[in-house]
Amino acid sequence: MHKLAKIIALMIGLSILPWQAMAEGESVEDNWKSQCAKCHGADGKAKTKAGMKLKLKDYTKAEFQEAFTDEEVFDAIKDGVKKGEKFLMKPYAEKLSDEDINALVVYIRAMGE
Repeated sequence: MHKLAKIIALMIGLSILPWQAMAEGESVEDNWKSQCAKCHGADGKAKTKAGMKLKLKDYTKAEFQEAFTDEEVFDAIKDGVKKGEKFLMKPYAEKLSDEDINALVVYIRAMGE
């Protein structure tokens, strides 16, 4: 019976795999639009209602680009940004892979060029 349970679990896992691959196959532009643009704007200027309320940085400005390292931007996306115990930006570690986050860092850097 134990062997049968393993076979069933394997079959279920294999049937889910294509759906997981589709979700993880998002382009960096798709991830930006679905995860970031609501607050940071399509162009990274943060001229959205949420962006202005939270006083978010304009990613196109040299001041932002020079003030933060790639690692700091990566960590902010992955782990979120907190002020005290409150998240100013939620963490995306559960929604985005490290590869997706690295692609977003490159995407954000390109906004400043």
